[in-house]
Amino acid sequence: MPAAVPVSGGTDLMASVNSGQLRPAALVALGRISEIRGWEYQDGHALLGAGLTHARMGRPDFAALIPALAAAARAAGPPQVRNAGTLGGNIVSASPTGDTLPVLAALEAALLVAGPDGARREIPVSHLLTGMEMLRPAEIVGHVRVPLLHAPQTFLKATGRTGPGRALASAAVVLDPARRGVRCAIGAVAPMPLRPLEAERWVASLIDWEGRRELAPEALTAFGEYVAMACIPDPEPPEDGGEPPVLPPAALHVRRTVAALARRGLGRALA
Repeated sequence: MPAAVPVSGGTDLMASVNSGQLRPAALVALGRISEIRGWEYQDGHALLGAGLTHARMGRPDFAALIPALAAAARAAGPPQVRNAGTLGGNIVSASPTGDTLPVLAALEAALLVAGPDGARREIPVSHLLTGMEMLRPAEIVGHVRVPLLHAPQTFLKATGRTGPGRALASAAVVLDPARRGVRCAIGAVAPMPLRPLEAERWVASLIDWEGRRELAPEALTAFGEYVAMACIPDPEPPEDGGEPPVLPPAALHVRRTVAALARRGLGRALA
């Protein structure tokens, strides 16, 4: 049945079915495929099964492996969602508020995709999230290849007043001492995670990678503002030279939130 839809946790898929937005001809359950429900080490990488649940990724043994991804998994909604929702589902659904997505973008993870007749291919997770490459008919994400940096990494998330639900904004910050780099990805403020590359390069140039890796509070604050301006820029001035437009209060609030998350995330990574 070519129109059959694969389902693992179903936290996004079944919401679409229940709301009438999707009427699949059939469902193919992936929950009993043990190969995609664990992880293994491979050439300095962690090969994560797409069927890993958020609850499993939130446990201490996984947190010792990839701390930021474990923190994102623990922040992914109430226990019912964490027990059912999977890493692969979070990626394929590509919701702007997906908690694992900025972490995977900052880690520059890659997807191992399985297709018909044993076909296999690898694509960067950023290509799928930005639409540069899409899954072909009958393909599924089997594994996620994540570099093991053995360096500090953080994930922070801001939600609304209703509690641990969808993110207003989120930030993943990863240090890469081997390359003397800082990677930052901001989630929930755009259809896909945003990488402020210029801000990353600027702040990496200020860090003493051979020393204590400390930054002055002023530098952390400047980094946060740099990231926020890159992700939520000011509107373009009108061509006729009239009054420049201003961001609405809601956008200004999100910008301030992004600045605070980026500043705190880098500060905790360097602590």
